[in-house]
Amino acid sequence: MIPHLRSSALVALFVATFAALTACSSQSARQATGWVPSSPITVAMITHQTPGDAFWDLVRKGAQDAAAKNNVTLRYYSDPSAAQQAELVQNAIDQRVDGIALTLAKPNAMADVVRKARANNIPVVAFNSGMDNWKSIGAMEYFGSDEAIAGTEFGERLNSIGAKHALCVIQEQGQVALETRCSSLKKAFRGQTDMLYVNGQNPPDVQASITSKLQQDPSIDQVVTLGAPFAMIALQSVNSAGSHAKVATFDTNKQAVQAIQQGKLEWAVDQQPYLQGYLAVEALALFKNNGDTFGGNAQAVLTGPSFVDQSNVAQIATFAARGTR
Repeated sequence: MIPHLRSSALVALFVATFAALTACSSQSARQATGWVPSSPITVAMITHQTPGDAFWDLVRKGAQDAAAKNNVTLRYYSDPSAAQQAELVQNAIDQRVDGIALTLAKPNAMADVVRKARANNIPVVAFNSGMDNWKSIGAMEYFGSDEAIAGTEFGERLNSIGAKHALCVIQEQGQVALETRCSSLKKAFRGQTDMLYVNGQNPPDVQASITSKLQQDPSIDQVVTLGAPFAMIALQSVNSAGSHAKVATFDTNKQAVQAIQQGKLEWAVDQQPYLQGYLAVEALALFKNNGDTFGGNAQAVLTGPSFVDQSNVAQIATFAARGTR
């Protein structure tokens, strides 16, 4: 045999022998410890996303990353209608998925189907909305921001900068997280707070409504929006109305982060939507594969609130640019 071919044959024999020994060793270790690879599962995620709202791109990105890591087939569905959300959950039950992650923007509309899912031995976790309702409805875990704390801290921050008259813009009436943000802010803020309900699915209407309110009442010195896209609209309204009002918001996206960097937007309250989506899928995978639960089935897992402002926006901008903050 030619020398270099003899060497190659010996190497190949060594590699094959090593691989066989390693396989036997790994198999023995698995038998000894009870460890098994993650089983493939299917998770349905149902949200109240409004078409075109980039906030949910961050949620979905987190969910997709967790799914890829955990051998999960992710089925993402959304509808701003609570009745349609409930129908989507029912469809997931009928498809016999292994787990359901959902938002509880309007908890009463979701209660029956969540209980049906649990009756069919399908674990359900809630995220983003419904912190006060997830346990009573029957969800196993909850991942999100404490909106009462977020609103209170927002109001205290308005006090600290000397604001006198705030306009809190609510893009969907009856959505529990949004209502809690404004009501908690109003309790904490020592100045006057007005609520303005707008149709969040109609951006031109939102801009016209904010502009009109600012023109009618020039004493408003602070506009508070409950989503980053509405903050960008509010900035346009301030200019159109010739108002001196400042704008700050709940939630972030790439454009809001850039506006903070440029000094146009005062701050944003971050609830880490990527993390919410990621943890919701991660939790279902861990429960199915290892019986793990977060929060002991009793406590919510908080992903916020935290403030993004001039002091930390540079770091956040790096992650926002890649679509995860």
